[in-house]
Amino acid sequence: MNRPEGLALYNRTARQAAAAVIDGYSTSFGFACRLLGPRVRQHVRVIYALVRVADEIVDGPAAESGLDRDRTRCVLDGLESQTLLAIEEGFSANLIAHAFALTARECAIDAELVRPFFASMRADLDVEEHDDRSRDEYVYGSAEVVGLMCLQVFVNAGRPRPVPPDPVLREGAQRLGAAFQEINFLRDADHDRDRLGRDYLGFAKAPCARDSALRRIDQDLRTACESITMLPRDCRVAVAIAHDLFQALALRLRAETSGRVRVNNFRKAAIAIRAALTQAPKRTHGNG
Repeated sequence: MNRPEGLALYNRTARQAAAAVIDGYSTSFGFACRLLGPRVRQHVRVIYALVRVADEIVDGPAAESGLDRDRTRCVLDGLESQTLLAIEEGFSANLIAHAFALTARECAIDAELVRPFFASMRADLDVEEHDDRSRDEYVYGSAEVVGLMCLQVFVNAGRPRPVPPDPVLREGAQRLGAAFQEINFLRDADHDRDRLGRDYLGFAKAPCARDSALRRIDQDLRTACESITMLPRDCRVAVAIAHDLFQALALRLRAETSGRVRVNNFRKAAIAIRAALTQAPKRTHGNG
């Protein structure tokens, strides 16, 4: 095979840099990406890479490098500007922003999805205790729009011209993203409070916050379940597995009121096999 040159080589290198972010930060997400078809796999990897880099800026590494809050905000703002400019122009000296822009331009991911994400990342620098309104805004920007970005990929990757996703799929993507985020809030509550000084669910003022979150999670997972079978076949199983894994985590969270709950490898394998055989998520009535 001939080695690519010029822009083709730069594009390949940018995508490889994005894949390295997954390899360094998330073995579970890397495994999930391998279950996606090749049409969509690299695009989801670059979405994860941008999201992870932004998250790391506000979650410690910048501060550990000696940056104060104002300088950290400048770095985050710079990444947002680089990303939006790369989408507009088709090139960036930042390899992660460049890789993301390649996906965004092919799959019609625009500023309406990018800006809310960065707004939520900025909230991590400014908001220590959320109320219902700020929590909903944070979940939309940090999780629901990421689900919508992935949906744009699922629907449009490889198309000559992108099309808008079905509204039912959009609602499902948002609800699944919200459920994932709130489950992570519950799993990481001790770490968020003790290490980062954040209370996403308002535990300090609302003793029933945990139960309320679990009810929202149940409803969101039920809603998302209805749309997953409408997805293209090359991403349906991976999304169904993710849904079922987080559903299993939600059940564990109901049984164990503290600690970072996990799903053991045997259970994960069973979930993956069932989803592969049925091409659908497991339906449940939940407890909400």
